[in-house]
Amino acid sequence: MQFYRDGYRPGDPDLKPAAPQVAARSVGLPETLDVLIVGTGPAGTVLAAQMASFPDISTRVIERRPEPLQLGHADGVACRTVEMFQAFGLADALVREAYWVGEVRFWGPSDDDRSKIVRTGWVEDTPAGLSEFPHVIVNQARMQQFLLEHAAQSASRLEVDYGIEFVGYEMDADSEHPVVATLRHTAGEHEGVEFTVRAKYVVGCDGARSNVRRALGIRLEGDAANHAWGVMDVLATTDFPDWRTKNVVQSAGKGSLLMIPREGGNMVRCYVDLGAVPAGDSEIRSTTAAQLADVANAILHPYSIDVRQVAWSSVYEVGQRVAARFDDLTDDSPADATPHVFVAGDACHTHSAKAGQGMNVSMQDTFNLGWKLAAVLQGRSDARLLRTYSEERQAIAVDLIEFDKYWSAYIAQPALDPEHPENGGVTPAAMQAEFAREGRYTAGLATTYTPSSLTGASDHQALATGFGIGTRFHSAPVRRVADARRMELGHSHLADGRWRLYAFGDESGSALREFATWLSDDAASPVRAFTAPDADIDSVIDVHAVFRGSHHDIDITSLPSLLLPTSGPLGLQDWEKTWASDADDDIFTRRGIAAEGAVVVVRPDQYVAHVLPLSAREELREFFAGFLVPVGQQVHA
Repeated sequence: MQFYRDGYRPGDPDLKPAAPQVAARSVGLPETLDVLIVGTGPAGTVLAAQMASFPDISTRVIERRPEPLQLGHADGVACRTVEMFQAFGLADALVREAYWVGEVRFWGPSDDDRSKIVRTGWVEDTPAGLSEFPHVIVNQARMQQFLLEHAAQSASRLEVDYGIEFVGYEMDADSEHPVVATLRHTAGEHEGVEFTVRAKYVVGCDGARSNVRRALGIRLEGDAANHAWGVMDVLATTDFPDWRTKNVVQSAGKGSLLMIPREGGNMVRCYVDLGAVPAGDSEIRSTTAAQLADVANAILHPYSIDVRQVAWSSVYEVGQRVAARFDDLTDDSPADATPHVFVAGDACHTHSAKAGQGMNVSMQDTFNLGWKLAAVLQGRSDARLLRTYSEERQAIAVDLIEFDKYWSAYIAQPALDPEHPENGGVTPAAMQAEFAREGRYTAGLATTYTPSSLTGASDHQALATGFGIGTRFHSAPVRRVADARRMELGHSHLADGRWRLYAFGDESGSALREFATWLSDDAASPVRAFTAPDADIDSVIDVHAVFRGSHHDIDITSLPSLLLPTSGPLGLQDWEKTWASDADDDIFTRRGIAAEGAVVVVRPDQYVAHVLPLSAREELREFFAGFLVPVGQQVHA
């Protein structure tokens, strides 16, 4: 973490000095702004945290509730989401508070007495090597608090305007701020009063009953599975021995139970199978927490739980629905049209909680969108870049829906009765095996972006087999040359809208040095072509070198200037661009880097965009030219 780049200052380094243009924040919403974020759920808070990195972009966040969320419904935090939190500098705080899911244990009917359950096996929750971070459990409200505090402490001092809801909008195509949004106060002395603001872009992160989606005329398409589950967070005493591990419990004819311990050492979330329900039956929703506890105790026999307090409970029917588009473009929109209104998270896809992906996928939606909005508003990319949000994330949502249909139905299966196999069901062994097979998906690591202007072809994938093009950048340990610190290479990637370019090569060879020299000196290189002359050399494309061999053998001051650049108002050197392989865990071996080296291009949202040889010149230049605007043509929007 570098925090003296702009000069020494005492105090908390996480509290950034306010940018001059935002030091005097208006009490009410301004008449015009660049980005209006509607809603402070998982998608909205990630977008707020990301847009807060750009104080030159006027962003405001509104929330219909009069105060921050106190008790969230989601709690499962996939490994991929923790990786994203690391880019905001929040992973350490997150995992310190969280419950770490280490194992999933399985229980099924006893062969001796099928009215009783016995432990049948266990698997690792997250297969080894998938991520440097664990799968953790943290309340949604706390997750959102981390992100909103980050935004409030940023140079933008971005805070939420509570008690305001989105009503509708009109487009004024001739205006610099074309979205005329009608808003309404929902609390306080102005409750019920409507007013308008003009924005360049509006992002609806306002949940499954989204007013933004309604205003767009978009429906969530899909079906209910007509199967009900009850969920409750309980503080209880019990003789059940696995109370503090994640459990899948199948009973003989009494339903299934999914148990997930919560943070804090005592609370556990119980998903209680309530069975099939007729379509449109609302009676099941009146099931009380006490009734859920009775069903759970029947499933757990001969064990029991004595519930002392219920922190939260609900009953829901499993349903999977997704929007056909995630922005205001329609099939009739011109080919060169650009979107101005977007939806994200539950506003455009809903599903069961069984795969643990709802909050996680919602956050990834806006992590995808945020850097694109910044690139367009700061003039580094043409507005057509914004079309890629719906193109990329709608496909991911469809995949999620298909997986959730399968997974929620699989978990709801009864235990197979060996004496009556004709009744159907699944054995505990089969359930255990399926959990193990689906570990990559439930860790949030199944997303793969297909070839596009932002994702290259796989012609050179063999140069770095462990960095799959279109997948998230899979970090590995390295040594920082300047101070010999062992750390994860991926942790150099911040949520600041910059592209990362990791060049791998031998210290003794010249290919990597020649490549870095070309990037900094040749006017045709993407670093020179797309970075303003008065800007820091790494402000658009942040270049890092990773050398094969010991950090002791590298004289960092002899490397090309791009790997020891000067930046910031004081023109200080940046000593954190050069890395070496760790002797105990070689990144070249672990990630399949070829002997001749490789260039790995990584998007601002941590996904691998391309793999190229160190000799690549025109191919690299053409790739970046597909979405970046040359310096002479850049116009700050």
